[in-house]
Formats: sequence, C-alpha cells, structure tokens
Amino acid sequence: MATEPPAGEPRVGERLQKLLASAGICSRRRAEELLRAGRVSVNGQRAGLGDRAVLERDRVCVDGQPITAATPAVLLLNKPAGVVSSCHDPEGRPTVLDLLPPELARGQGLHPVGRLDVESRGALVLSNDGALTLRLTHPRFLHQKTYRVWVGGEPSAETLAEWRRGVPLDGQPSQPVQLRRLCSERGHTLLELVMREGRNRQIRRTAELLGHRVRDLQRIAVGPIALGELPEGRWRRVEPQEWGDQDPLP
Repeated sequence: MATEPPAGEPRVGERLQKLLASAGICSRRRAEELLRAGRVSVNGQRAGLGDRAVLERDRVCVDGQPITAATPAVLLLNKPAGVVSSCHDPEGRPTVLDLLPPELARGQGLHPVGRLDVESRGALVLSNDGALTLRLTHPRFLHQKTYRVWVGGEPSAETLAEWRRGVPLDGQPSQPVQLRRLCSERGHTLLELVMREGRNRQIRRTAELLGHRVRDLQRIAVGPIALGELPEGRWRRVEPQEWGDQDPLP
C-alpha cells in the first residue's frame, strides 16, 4: 500500500476507488469491487478499501498491470435495445463496451455517464472523465434529456396535462416535464418528452400509472448533444464545443 506518513501527519493521496475512477480505469463502484477482490496493489502490496495513493509517486496496479492517467475522452453512443448500460454484466448480456472497438473498450476507462434501461435505446454518453461524469449525473446540475416515446392508446389532453405537471412515484413528487404529442397511428401515440430528472425507469413507470404502457423508448439527446443521423449501434466522439456556453467540457 502507499507509504504511511509520519505519526501525526495527515495521510496524503486520493482514496484508491477515486483514483482508479479519475484515471479512467472504471467507476468508483467497480473500483470498490476490485479492491475487495484483492486485485489492486500499491507499491507491490495488496490494497484495500480506505487505502490511498499518489499516482505520480506510487505504483498502482490492477491485476498486476500498472495504471496511468487516462487521456480524457467523451463519446456518444446510439445504444440499441437489449444492450446493458454497464461495463460488465453478471448475466452475460452484451454491454455498451461491446459496441466499441477493442482499443477503446479496454484500457481506456470508458464508462456510461447515466443509464438507459436495457429495453430502451438511443443517446448514451461514455467518458473516462470523473469530473464530467459527476457534472452530468448529479441532480444539482439538472441537465435536460429529450426522448421520443411510443405509448399504447391515445392519451387524452387531461392525461398529458397531468404528466406535464409531474406524476408522483414511490410517494415522492416528480418534477414537471415538457411533453407534446407528435402523431398517432394504429392505436399508438408518439410523444416527445424533455425532462431533467432521471429516476429509475421513470418514463415507463409514469406512462403505466397513467394507463398507457410504453411500446418503444428512444433518447434522442443528452443536453445539447443530439443523435442526429448516428446509426443505431454506432458511436462518435463528442467535441468540447458541442456543449456550447451552457456547459463547456473541462
């Protein structure tokens, strides 16, 4: 583990789970799993939760391979349905990393920023920048996301107004959403939603509570980053200027 400071002096360095995430190796949660499994070492000694290190000074290894600070990268992926928004799935289902070339999928520390449930498709940001991940996922930043949703039936004007106001879930109020009807055909209705919350399966659960089950859910934009013509299952790099003045990349 990292060299201990003299008695009475504060411990220096970052906690290893934060250091691994900042270096782009994995998420903090995954880093905790690696530490518990004994797969992380510092200066040749097995490390555990609570240990710290300084990447520029200490030799930090995962499975015996030394790590270095990753080159910051941000990607936009058009996730297909059936793909898990995770770096690893214990059930063996395909993950978003499986859609990237090997040189990006392994060793770059890319991880999903936020989630889309396995049945949903569309815009998903991937990054190895811990600070950016926090900015895009923490509720206080309120980044809006835009969805196209096919629901069963034809929701009434009153139902759409109730949805716009925010439907409580699990006894907790929901924020208002922007919502408009785009078209109806063959007993289904296409809606466009713009929302800033990201609670678990929020759109699907809300629609079902209102009596209109979701048939297809596609996220078409994360903030100002839109899918555009990006084909399903493909990815592209996101340039810093794409975020505009409202949220420049670090």
